[in-house]
Amino acid sequence: MVRRIDEPTRIPVPGGKVIDEYVGRVNSGDDRISIARMVAPPGWEEPAQTPEFAEYTLVLSGSVVVEHAGGTTVVEAGQAFVSEPGEKIRYSSGQSGAEYVAVCLPAFSPETANRDE
Repeated sequence: MVRRIDEPTRIPVPGGKVIDEYVGRVNSGDDRISIARMVAPPGWEEPAQTPEFAEYTLVLSGSVVVEHAGGTTVVEAGQAFVSEPGEKIRYSSGQSGAEYVAVCLPAFSPETANRDE
């Protein structure tokens, strides 16, 4: 069945980052996948997490810094990265901030993100 999604749901998060979920548990009731547009201000960072989902991220502008077991990877506009379930990662933005699209399989939930406190 074709479904048009007219607008996202804004998901509140601390630290100034904006999450607009188009497809996922909150906006469309989908638990198989989530698709969200993120906007992170310059210098933004979040706690480390060990998610139970794969995350595919396309950086549209600025840069996203990904800390992981193998080191630190800077992902610039026009580039993408993938993190696998069970991989401990920590995201932050560069000095210019970042705009990016994240796709999670299965869909993101705070409970399955397993964020450090």
